[in-house]
Amino acid sequence: MNNQLDIENLEGISPQLPPKLPLIQMFRVGMFQMGLGIMSLLIAGLLNRLMINELAIPATLTAIFISMPLFVSPMRIWFGQTSDAKTIFGMHRSGYVWIGVVITAIMAFLLTQVMWQLGQSVYTVGWTGATYGWSIALGVMFALYGISVSLSSTPFAAMLVDISDEEERSKLVGIVWSMLMVGIVIGAIAVSRLLPCTENPVTGVSIFANSDRLLQLRKAITSVFVIIPAVVVGLSIFATYGIEQKYSRYKLRVAENHILNGTNASEEKISLSKALRVLTASKQTGLFFSFLLMMTIGIFMQDAIMEPFGGSVFGMSICATTQLNAAFGMGTLIGLSSSGFLIVPRLGKQNSTKLGCYAVAASCGLLIISGLIQKTWALQTALALFGFTSGITTSGALSLMLDLTAAETAGTFIGAWGLSQAIARGLATVTGGVVLDIGKKIFSGSSTSAYSFVFICEAAVMIGAVSLLGRVNVQEFRADAKQAIASVFANELD
Repeated sequence: MNNQLDIENLEGISPQLPPKLPLIQMFRVGMFQMGLGIMSLLIAGLLNRLMINELAIPATLTAIFISMPLFVSPMRIWFGQTSDAKTIFGMHRSGYVWIGVVITAIMAFLLTQVMWQLGQSVYTVGWTGATYGWSIALGVMFALYGISVSLSSTPFAAMLVDISDEEERSKLVGIVWSMLMVGIVIGAIAVSRLLPCTENPVTGVSIFANSDRLLQLRKAITSVFVIIPAVVVGLSIFATYGIEQKYSRYKLRVAENHILNGTNASEEKISLSKALRVLTASKQTGLFFSFLLMMTIGIFMQDAIMEPFGGSVFGMSICATTQLNAAFGMGTLIGLSSSGFLIVPRLGKQNSTKLGCYAVAASCGLLIISGLIQKTWALQTALALFGFTSGITTSGALSLMLDLTAAETAGTFIGAWGLSQAIARGLATVTGGVVLDIGKKIFSGSSTSAYSFVFICEAAVMIGAVSLLGRVNVQEFRADAKQAIASVFANELD
């Protein structure tokens, strides 16, 4: 009798299934990621160059600043679980996205103001107590920026699970993350237009030594960090407004799960402790978490040192090094789109990811060659190929990530995967800066050798990631997750 009632309840729910997300709406949703791409260009592609080359701040300290948004990423799990359990403006995801992106825009502007104060302190009084104080303040500002990004991006990624079915999810992922690369390219072009293309500064000399150039650059940077974040806020609201209400399957999936398990608990009662029980039910979670960690380190170890590489080894100006992100972004965009339609369907998700990892390692060799011959076209070509191979890797890994996500606790799982990637990007950024400083000491007088040392280490990490990937088993994860979910909901009856 109970089984019959369950079936009848499920049949009653089926006609209320939300419509499938149309292709045009997938591109619209992707505009949020496009905004994130633009902001990442500003933070990781512009500010790191300014701090290292223009403000003469050590690369290691700069890398720590840039990575602070990533080291606060444990907040992602909490934000994800909270969006699973609690609504804002009557919605599980959209309200968090909107509030987070507004705070992100404000924090981006404020942290640049603190950055100038640190640069002035370094130039005028050196590394005294006041300078260390400004350093701590800037680190805190970057951390607050990272928390706001997590507040918006984690519920957004969970919403992708909510608004899609398994058969169309890979298409949605390909489009949305391709839009991220489009944002990086657009951001690189916009910043290069808004910033003055002046001569490359003398290495190790602060821009505060040249008051005219300082005034010009500071005015331009302020304009960039007012105009572009405001545009990103508008893009984010446009991308998500009305999407969750019309297409989300989250409430339906939770309701079906309770019916199948014979419980009456509401969606609002999915606590963090219960969500973490589901998250840790399978050893595959830990394996994939570790793989994401190594893979992301391998891709992004060069992230904080690429623009300084262009400035130091190739003598490129600020706007020229910013445009390097366009080459990387275009390559990644092509890699994401082509792998989603051609490579992953033919080779499978794990084999495609493995191919991408090996190809990224090979691309690091091309970056080394470009530095040895010191030709700008070679650097741009190597970066484009690095982006292409990273796109293949990312496409396969993201598809695996969504397969390794339980729909009923999507926010928590997305938070965990986001945590792994964020920690890895933070470690990669800091490691890149530290390895560069070590390389400069080992190869004193040879900037090319120091940067090549970073690329060699990066290739080794990518090859190491492949060994972890071979142990990931999606079927085992799904079996463990289903059993854990059933156990959690059954315990609610006790």
